Amino acid sequence: MMYEELPGFDLDAVGPSRWVVLSPHLDDAVLSCGNLLLALAGRGWPATVATFFTECSAPLTLSAQAFLRQCGASSAPVLYEERRREDAEAVAACGARALHAGLPDALFRRFRSSVVPELAHVYPTWRFHLSRGVVSRRDPAVALVDRLLADLLAEPSDLPTVLVAPMGIGGHVDHVLVGQAAERARGRAGVRVVRYADVPYVLSSALPAGVRRFAGPGKAEVIGHYRNQVHALFPQGVPVGLPDLLAA
Repeated sequence: MMYEELPGFDLDAVGPSRWVVLSPHLDDAVLSCGNLLLALAGRGWPATVATFFTECSAPLTLSAQAFLRQCGASSAPVLYEERRREDAEAVAACGARALHAGLPDALFRRFRSSVVPELAHVYPTWRFHLSRGVVSRRDPAVALVDRLLADLLAEPSDLPTVLVAPMGIGGHVDHVLVGQAAERARGRAGVRVVRYADVPYVLSSALPAGVRRFAGPGKAEVIGHYRNQVHALFPQGVPVGLPDLLAA
């Protein structure tokens, strides 16, 4: 897809602000907003990357076991420890503050009771649950994300706040859940919401209306910090000049 024809996102028109990029997983913010984060650092505007789903838990469903095999991981805790470390490096390279909320990824999220893994998990399968874009009404993460987001917005600042949240392209429930939380926060005084197109899902999807391009030279380099998964995400290498795709 040719992104050069898209109108540009005018960062300076927004003006000095406190930027909070909401990342469902340990890569989403940098993959989708790496150019933005680097530009904010260049302007000296404060930026925080808040990543919500940064942990795993047992027992594992068949889908979780398949995911670990796909990653070549010996165990889920080892994989997530490595990914947290890589994410901290990547966000620091962007000049932003990294916060890891410690909530379990949807692949591992459980109800409080039940013994059989497929019955204990909120989203027991990828095909029929995780990737459908439908957040379960029984998902305990909804209230937890709202609470964590409220705490972030309550941090003192003399600047207006811009929340940058995923559009949910690709239908992963964690992306949809975080985007919905941002929309619920939109009405707060002094809070503006910008949505980002989810990379890599957007690379094989139609663009939503109103999206704007934000390009920069450094995104591919910071994505390289995700050594654990960059080759799986981009088998042919990170696309040269991959822009952020944003909509206010």
